[in-house]
Amino acid sequence: MSRRADPARPRVAVLGAGSWGTTFGKILADGGASVMMWARRPELAAEIRTARRNSAYLPGINLPKGMTATADLAVAVDGAEQIYLSVPSQALRENLTVLRPLVVGTEAPIVSLMKGVEKRTGLRMSEVIEQELACDPDRIAVASGPNLALEIAQEQPTAAVIASTSLATAEAVARRARNGYFRTFVNTDVIGTEFGGVLKNLIAVAIGIVDGVGYGENTKASIITRGLVEMTDFAVAHGAQPETLQGLAGLGDLIATCQSPLSRNNTAGRLLGQGYSFQDVVDNMQQTAEGLGSVAPILQLAKGIGVEMPIVEQVKRVLDGTMDPREIAPHLTTDDDTPQGERTQHGQAGSGGALRRALERALDQFRHGGRGAAGDRP
Repeated sequence: MSRRADPARPRVAVLGAGSWGTTFGKILADGGASVMMWARRPELAAEIRTARRNSAYLPGINLPKGMTATADLAVAVDGAEQIYLSVPSQALRENLTVLRPLVVGTEAPIVSLMKGVEKRTGLRMSEVIEQELACDPDRIAVASGPNLALEIAQEQPTAAVIASTSLATAEAVARRARNGYFRTFVNTDVIGTEFGGVLKNLIAVAIGIVDGVGYGENTKASIITRGLVEMTDFAVAHGAQPETLQGLAGLGDLIATCQSPLSRNNTAGRLLGQGYSFQDVVDNMQQTAEGLGSVAPILQLAKGIGVEMPIVEQVKRVLDGTMDPREIAPHLTTDDDTPQGERTQHGQAGSGGALRRALERALDQFRHGGRGAAGDRP
């Protein structure tokens, strides 16, 4: 099948035609790119190509003329100036094995849209890409932020951050991935940006659990607040900048994922809170809830660097069936009755720490349309 594209529009490829991959393809097309989607199933590719719909994943959304699709990976990446990856995180490595010979000798940036870590290795998605494609990390970028697919597909305004060890790469991707309803910022903190996207999923599962049990807003606010502390402690211990966790990839994504029924991780947690088993939840989810697969490897990484993550530990116990979901909230962060300072491990007790700075940062972003973000540059 030949690529039918407007030669005046830059060519990009999006590999993975689930809700987020298709939505990001729409973002790119609405921003002026000629987008070739790759779908594993030929019938899905045909629907996108001929009907301009993806009824399974984005019902009711009309896709722009700048998008087409194929089930042939070689056709998808042929001539692409940028390649975006949106496949389940645990399937990334096997997909990259097939992709590698198709991108040898090219310089196209590889952009991860995924928010997970590999179970077997604990590697972030950019690290898996670097390994399997044997490419310069400066060529790799990651996208993250408060990005619920259906809302964006409906063209509700939002923002995201593009991170790369190369600022030039981040800026090139950010210029391509923006339009009237989707604004992109940039930074060079790949570690913080990726871990923010991973860790907020785990807190969203916890929020879903207490929501399913029937607890209210106080409980959820407490978990979100202390969850942000856990996220920041973990990411900073791995080399991230704390400011990144206060930005779109951290606090922004955390708020969106925890409060919305559109969040797959929130939905999975809610089912667990209602008494469904882990396997029942997996069987009932149409799409992958990345947080479920990331709990164990994140806790292993946390143990290796001496970071305590009690909320995530309790999520794991619920997943394992060793904790009643109703017991997750009363503990919140510890079984120790000794009063503790409200702090992060990298901050000072009583100083307000990352939480105060994060909330001030969020308010500043709301007031100034994002211009107050010190770590995420427009």
